[in-house]
Amino acid sequence: MAAQSRDQVVQVEYLDVLTRTGEKTGVSKPRGDVHRDGDYHRAVHVWIFAESTQELLLQLRAECKDSWPGHWDISSAGHISAGDSSLVTARRELQEELGITLPKDAFEQLYIFLEEWVTNEGKFINNEYCDVYLVTTIDPIPLEAFTLQESEVSAVKYVHFKEYRSLLAKKDPQYVPYDVNGQYCQLFEILSKRYKQNAETRATILQKQLNRYAPISLGAEYSGLSSEDKEVLALVVKAARIMDDIFFIQVWYSNPSLRDWLQLHAKESRLNNLKQMYFAVNKSPWSSLDENEAFLTTADSAVKLLPEATKPVIGWKGIEYRTAFPIVKPPGASFYPPDMDKMEFELWKKSLPEDKQKEAIGFFNVIKRQKYSALLTKASDLLHKAGDLTSCSSLKKLLHSKADAFLSNEYYDSDIAWMELDSKLDITIGPYETYEDALFGCKATFEAFVGVRDDEATGQLKLFGDHLQVLERNLPMDDIYKSEDVTAAPIRVVQLIYNAGDVKGPQTIAFNLPNDERIVNERGTSMVMLKNVSEAKFKLILLPISHVCIVEEQRKYVDFDSFFTHTICHECCHGIGPHSITLPSGQKSTVRMELQDVHSAMEEAKADIVGLWALRFLVNKNLLPKTLLKSMYVSFLAGCFRSIRFGLEEAHGKGQALQFNYLFEKGAFLLQPDGSFSVEFNKVEDAVESLSREILTIQGRGDKCAAEALLSKYCVLTQPLKSVLEKLSLIEVPVDILPHFPVADEVFGKEL
Repeated sequence: MAAQSRDQVVQVEYLDVLTRTGEKTGVSKPRGDVHRDGDYHRAVHVWIFAESTQELLLQLRAECKDSWPGHWDISSAGHISAGDSSLVTARRELQEELGITLPKDAFEQLYIFLEEWVTNEGKFINNEYCDVYLVTTIDPIPLEAFTLQESEVSAVKYVHFKEYRSLLAKKDPQYVPYDVNGQYCQLFEILSKRYKQNAETRATILQKQLNRYAPISLGAEYSGLSSEDKEVLALVVKAARIMDDIFFIQVWYSNPSLRDWLQLHAKESRLNNLKQMYFAVNKSPWSSLDENEAFLTTADSAVKLLPEATKPVIGWKGIEYRTAFPIVKPPGASFYPPDMDKMEFELWKKSLPEDKQKEAIGFFNVIKRQKYSALLTKASDLLHKAGDLTSCSSLKKLLHSKADAFLSNEYYDSDIAWMELDSKLDITIGPYETYEDALFGCKATFEAFVGVRDDEATGQLKLFGDHLQVLERNLPMDDIYKSEDVTAAPIRVVQLIYNAGDVKGPQTIAFNLPNDERIVNERGTSMVMLKNVSEAKFKLILLPISHVCIVEEQRKYVDFDSFFTHTICHECCHGIGPHSITLPSGQKSTVRMELQDVHSAMEEAKADIVGLWALRFLVNKNLLPKTLLKSMYVSFLAGCFRSIRFGLEEAHGKGQALQFNYLFEKGAFLLQPDGSFSVEFNKVEDAVESLSREILTIQGRGDKCAAEALLSKYCVLTQPLKSVLEKLSLIEVPVDILPHFPVADEVFGKEL
């Protein structure tokens, strides 16, 4: 923190003491004591970079500084005081030292590095974790615009980043030394890579990434809809589109400005068009199919003008900067302060009263309330209008209760109304999935699915709901973990006509809701199957995959009926198995709460593998035809390769990698000499039951350590999987579908 002026009372600055690995200890000490004792602590480094000249701003440290006086150094830097956050500190240091006031979206966190050195004859020991930020301006800031804090900074100047790197490499005595061959070289590597790649190369890469999605038009037969239904549909689709706007904010706070900027400039070049198209697929600058690797950088982002960020300079309009986003996708999205880690969250949560602790980990709360209340109000108005129009009582109840929930943040009644929906129009809208919250898996994102119910297909699926309790009683796990009051999950088969919100990248083929444990315990869940999405994926993806990856004599077993039947059973199996549990200590909890960030992957793996077990159980009870067995196993094997291509950062991909590697290890899946795979029918049933038992038991115990160990062992890209993925990339089988919804054109016009 910058020193205070001499006419102020000098206050002792306290720093949080960290462990050697950078975690908070809960202890804070005066800054002088921290450097005397060599305690690990945190600081920020803020670099200002002028894009047009490729120059970094350097400051000359004041002669009164206790380390490196009179040396050229980082644009701005300072300790993170006890209890303060990294980003708040970065903004404050820039304002105090240089007189620049910037909003949080100007700061891009590049990386964290550990700085360890000793100076002043051993009296000053610096063991510092540094959060390195970059502020990208379009042009250099005029030197006369800065207001320098005399006790900290003597002067500033701009130097080309390559020249600065050379000065450090030569160990020029005028500059604070940094090891350009060590961790700090990342700064120069990032800048070099960011501005070196030519447009044609980038366009080729983006086109290849985009080609992994097969475009398809998805709609439904509207003949069963009345004119009233169509009016309701138009209003609901408009409300659903607002879920996109909210989701963009939830992913990252500068995401909406990036979206708008890309749309504005999409027609300027082929590269800009591809940037916008691939962003629209992922709804963020991070690629869902590449383990959330960034395909854009801050250099591609929106430009904003701040006329009053510094003191005025005649003839200069002010700072133009790029809105920033981090290279690494933030694990907490926008649900938590951007620099909050798990340890900090836990310390903060423990400081709250018990009732507030529950709120902190609630589905529908964010740690700092986001500014989407206006959007929810707009969506609420549209749903109320739709509710007034419809004559279907269950749809009317859903629309009005969901509209109320958007304003009250109380979703219990609207989720019950969703479960009781009996309407030709099938509507799911609201905050449900928690995949974006990679810190704790607690916070829900907004999404919407609008469809037309397939009455014939829905009627054929009653079997699964009727036998849910029987499946629960016979699950391969100890009886202590079984529930005596599982409620049959209603199943609705729907032809999807529009989706929005958290439906980025790979498209879901079914969902099982709600996730609210109160409702799951009281009434179970309901399932929606998106049949036309399943058919599109089977035709465009699974069949081509089977021709490459499945041994020739077993390809005949890959069929849509078995693929769709397992999908149904997968969703049913989300409703059975452990949910609310009793820990060994006797404390009541839930599987989600105990497994936290690994819950999603374990739950997806459970639903998949227990789904196979359940189908075999129903076949053995003569409730399904025996001809299903071989088809379901071979279709499942082909489906593993489809899902793993989503990447091992995504919950479904993690779950599939776990299952494939486990079954392969047990000899249930075999690698053939020609590189194809087959199912060993004599071993697959036992292997499926064994893995089902292991996952269910881990969930029943709430054993996060065991879950992490299982995922660590099996959720890896093994050589057999690498070989398959390479083969599929060579023949360019699509990874997923990219739906276009004609109803959107009808409602919004051709601007979509």
